[in-house]
Amino acid sequence: MQNYWGIDLGGTKIEGVILSAPSPDAVIIRKRIDTEAHKGYDHIMSQISRLIDMLKAETSLQPDRIGFGTPGSFDPARQAMKNCNTTVLNGKPMKQDLARLLGVPVSVANDANCFALAESTMGIVPDVVPDFQTVFGVIMGTGVGGGVVIRGRDGVPFVLNGLQGIGGEWGHNILEENGYPCYCGKAGCNEQVISGPALQRYYKQLSGEERTMQEIMDRYQEGNDLMASQTVNRMLEYFGRAVSVIINILDPDAIVLGGGVGNVDLLYTEGVERAKKYVFNSREINTKFLKPKLGDSAGVFGAALL
Repeated sequence: MQNYWGIDLGGTKIEGVILSAPSPDAVIIRKRIDTEAHKGYDHIMSQISRLIDMLKAETSLQPDRIGFGTPGSFDPARQAMKNCNTTVLNGKPMKQDLARLLGVPVSVANDANCFALAESTMGIVPDVVPDFQTVFGVIMGTGVGGGVVIRGRDGVPFVLNGLQGIGGEWGHNILEENGYPCYCGKAGCNEQVISGPALQRYYKQLSGEERTMQEIMDRYQEGNDLMASQTVNRMLEYFGRAVSVIINILDPDAIVLGGGVGNVDLLYTEGVERAKKYVFNSREINTKFLKPKLGDSAGVFGAALL
């Protein structure tokens, strides 16, 4: 019987799962250990190996292959990792090293792609759009990212990694000309405009006060904080602009909004209304905007489905 092995490699935790079927109800085991990324690349590799040995020992199962969700992208041309916020991974041939270390084939995709794949396969999308052709998964939280899932001719959904491994990399398109500098080398990227930290920074620039996103949203709902209103309206307007680009290029059946900012209900109503001004479709949007179903399980489940 086929089992599905997945590892979600995070900056602080490494999570592993074994599924008996592509279903959230088919978890055989799920386990986490510390990444300890400050100890370097080789130590991260040994932690991954340790976690997989623990999964084997506790289940007496052996993997045929393993999927990995990573905090960055695998560059097919250079056969190395890039754009990782766990910076010790950048430039490393992690896919090859893992295959050699573990003795099985491995698949690698970034965390946003894993989120999109999980929600498209065993999350909210099958419940609402079971016959989908294309899904875009959005991460709006500490950072901003995205992933594209396509239904193949055989009916099986797959991640669109792209020629350079940057398929769906929505977070680093320029949204605000001459905006706030980004670590990627550009300025005014989506991540520097509509991520949680970017919105909190904007509120502080207006008010001189530090507030969490939840506090900003609460003050907006109360209606007595002009700076909170400006911050939320900025988020909605720029979200509309940014998401219209996805619709104009991919025209997906569904867009799933993940991450902390993705929990804001206004994005599904007023945010979509703002997008109508920018889509090339006579101000009409039929795309389904969906709340994710799998919570923080999506990353590791998506890795297992790779």
